[in-house]
Amino acid sequence: MSSTPAAPPGGPEPLGPYSPSVLARGELTFVSGQTPVDPTTGRLVEGDFARQVEQAFANVSAVLATTGLALDQVVKVTVFLRSMDDFAALNAAYERVFTPPYPARTTVAVAGLPLDARVEIEVFAARG
Repeated sequence: MSSTPAAPPGGPEPLGPYSPSVLARGELTFVSGQTPVDPTTGRLVEGDFARQVEQAFANVSAVLATTGLALDQVVKVTVFLRSMDDFAALNAAYERVFTPPYPARTTVAVAGLPLDARVEIEVFAARG
């Protein structure tokens, strides 16, 4: 399979040995989980959950742009929450980022996330 790794210039550095995204066969982009890291500081953004999820989506958007894609081309989203108490706030943010028909989504609660983030978001996007 033909694939090409991509990373946004000035974007947050990966916190491990992985590519921020991979473009597969020129059609699908798989974006690695993005936490609410401020790309200018390399640290988590300060603020409440809404601010963290906003930054995580901004990071997803920046990674997608490296392969010429945008959030409106996302077909699948996986969200990792440190607490399901943030589920309603996630839904509110999701409605600000996406419009119907919404991408498919899976949301799971996890014991912890890198840098003690409250959210991590990965997406698959398709060209065309």
